[in-house]
Amino acid sequence: MSVVTILLVDDHPVVREGYRRLLERQAGFRVVAEAETAAEAYRLFRETAPSVVVMDLSLGGPSGLEAIRNIRQWDGQARILVFTMHQGSAFALKAFEAGAAGYVTKSSAPSELVAAVAAVARGRQAVSADIAQELAAERLAGKNSPLDDLAPREVEILRLVASGMATEAIAEALHLSPKTVQNYHYGIKAKLGARNDAHLVWLAASAGVLGAGFRFEP
Repeated sequence: MSVVTILLVDDHPVVREGYRRLLERQAGFRVVAEAETAAEAYRLFRETAPSVVVMDLSLGGPSGLEAIRNIRQWDGQARILVFTMHQGSAFALKAFEAGAAGYVTKSSAPSELVAAVAAVARGRQAVSADIAQELAAERLAGKNSPLDDLAPREVEILRLVASGMATEAIAEALHLSPKTVQNYHYGIKAKLGARNDAHLVWLAASAGVLGAGFRFEP
């Protein structure tokens, strides 16, 4: 059996160590690199060409969505498994739209992560049971998310804007011009029907873009 090489992307070293131990206990799995940021993930992917990238979405600076976009632009065949605390189906759909092949939440059993890595390595898609159930329930109920009309890059810029990051800092982090970031900002407000930036932050928080622990205080 060929070895499945893995790039781990998570901004918590202790967490990465735990996942490394879990994955390397499996026959045929080997972690070849670890990254803390989206930029580092992109660089290490190019250097190591892993079989699978196990990617968290919550990273310092640009998120895992941005890392997925960049890696897939470099290699359209890259196999990326999102492993994250984000439990909303809207985030799962945006991750798949950005190019992910799988989505597993960190509340899942360790065996689900192992099985998902193996499936993605074989070129299949993988979704943890909780996300699959939520996707099915929302489809049956006909529910919509504020994120539905936004592209992955727009979701990323929404997250950074709503977290209070300045236009110039966003432009530098995403390698865009400030004018381009401003255009995205205005376009996102229009798509979401945000009356002002405070309303935009509220919409972002309601959609879970800023994480479960975020509290909006007008």
